[in-house]
Amino acid sequence: MACNINVESILGQGIFATTSSKKLQAFPSHNYKPNVISCVAIGPTHKVPQLPWKLVFHEKERPLLSNEKFGIYGGKFVPETLISPLTKLDYEFNSALRDPQFQMDLQVALKDYVGRETPLYFAQRLTDHYKSLNKGIGPDIYLKREDLNHGGAHKINNAIAQAMLAKRMGCKNVVASTGAGQHGVATAAACAKLSLECTIFMGTLDMERQPSNVLLMNHLGAKVKSVEGSFKDAMSEGIRNWVNDLETSYFLAGAAIGPHPCPTMVREFQSIIGKETRKQAMDKWGGKPHVLVACVGSGSNALGLFHEFIQDEDVRLIGVEAGGTGLDSGKHSATIARGEVGVYHGAMSYLLQDEEGQIIGPHSIGVGLEYPGVSPELSYLKDIGRAEFSMVTDEEAIKAYKRLCRLEGIFPALESSHALAFLDKLCSTLKDGEKVIVNLSGRGDKDAEAVFNHTPKHE
Repeated sequence: MACNINVESILGQGIFATTSSKKLQAFPSHNYKPNVISCVAIGPTHKVPQLPWKLVFHEKERPLLSNEKFGIYGGKFVPETLISPLTKLDYEFNSALRDPQFQMDLQVALKDYVGRETPLYFAQRLTDHYKSLNKGIGPDIYLKREDLNHGGAHKINNAIAQAMLAKRMGCKNVVASTGAGQHGVATAAACAKLSLECTIFMGTLDMERQPSNVLLMNHLGAKVKSVEGSFKDAMSEGIRNWVNDLETSYFLAGAAIGPHPCPTMVREFQSIIGKETRKQAMDKWGGKPHVLVACVGSGSNALGLFHEFIQDEDVRLIGVEAGGTGLDSGKHSATIARGEVGVYHGAMSYLLQDEEGQIIGPHSIGVGLEYPGVSPELSYLKDIGRAEFSMVTDEEAIKAYKRLCRLEGIFPALESSHALAFLDKLCSTLKDGEKVIVNLSGRGDKDAEAVFNHTPKHE
């Protein structure tokens, strides 16, 4: 959010003192590296201090929604001009959560417009496939079918809620940034429904790889503006555009990143996924799942599934990052596996950065997983050991895409295919009949051409 501001000038203006100087004082000043892109990054060689903040997850303890930090992660690392708009947004968000009329309208929209609840589908043939590889022993595999939402992904859960919040706040223009285009399509659809002007920023590289979503955004009436680069560049440009019109515009975040309250808002509006999953699991087998699996880019779909179960320590939470062409190749998006702590787009989290604190460009065949940072909340869950993280390569994701198509007649997004691919490593380690739920976060028709182009002609 402050990407065009020099680090020294930020420190001189006292912005950290305004937002979180107390929490940052444990970091020696020499750890900060001047970085025009990320504003401040903590060097890879320094150990992250353990600070005395505790994250609470009980639904009764609603003050969590006003907490800027998840452990040391999150916060508001922004220019002073954005403190007031973000504070107002935090207030309006919490007010809407407590407003029975807003909640009723949102429930109607989720049911009648989005198409919730989405099924918890037993993948019988996929289950049989993995059991056949392990002498008939293995878990029962279920898919949380977020791909069946209006727009073809989980993104609409958050987009419709935030668009309603924007209208409630009197904003007339909505600005958003998108990677694979699923958030862009969801935002454009929500704005069309609510009669809001919509501008979507998208990287040129992503527009070339996801042309069908660009077309859909245009059909839905959005102004799609290209930005040289990928999602991280589109995110920067979207925030800059919002800053130029803070009075009448609303920045609709689709990823669980950015300054507070953006990550918390996205997680809260996506948490319907996990809430439905708990109820559906109880209906289907009378208990909780043993393992939850979701792909991780910035973290919105993973947190949507995981958050409901964080207090259930007998439920494993596994996030699967994009290993690209391999961690040693340097072409990956495995932020939690290879990242170091730093600040980017207004929040502290794990980041892909070099020895000088400069951002390393991410890579994944799943366009929506290409981001050099990750959710502050997932960063915290990693540190405390509550969530596990692994990675799969591009090739493994493509194989998982094809496998689900041929065994279940379902085409998953390449992003979701990373979570499906992890079943290769997971299933042989589980007991027979244990319940595994994979979040099928998006539909894969947008990726059909990419998969076809990576398929040898003899297949």
